[in-house]
Amino acid sequence: MRLTRIILETTIQAPRERCFDLSRSIDLHVASTAHTHEVAVRGRTQGLIEQDESVTWRARHLFMQRELTSRITEMKRPYYFTDVMVDGPFESMVHVHTFTQDAGFTRMQDEFLYVLPWGWFGKVVDFLFLRRYMLRLLKTRNTYIQQAAESTGWRRYVF
Repeated sequence: MRLTRIILETTIQAPRERCFDLSRSIDLHVASTAHTHEVAVRGRTQGLIEQDESVTWRARHLFMQRELTSRITEMKRPYYFTDVMVDGPFESMVHVHTFTQDAGFTRMQDEFLYVLPWGWFGKVVDFLFLRRYMLRLLKTRNTYIQQAAESTGWRRYVF
């Protein structure tokens, strides 16, 4: 079993509360992953996900349609929240979202941890391409959050 840990920091010129809410917006997530045709199919399927709620995502990743269900297990607005995979393609997956405010900007940090099944084959898959693929997905989503937060676009997602 090999744990992969991805840390990504994004600086956003917007209030922490706005960044926090955009990060838990189902609608923004769908918009930011349009290239994978990702949709929320069960659980919370629109609006802002809350603690103890779950969402099931269906998307096309790596040439296959996949589903992943995650649940918000911890949340303290506007400081952090954690989502944990309860069903899906990983052996385990935890995504911790942390928000700090500093002199007019927000530092948004993602800590994304996962373990792949398949033993040594999973390690090879992760090394060859999955880690880079996951990092690219996170960066794309964070850029979308940043652009919405720094413009009036955030109003489409936070009501």
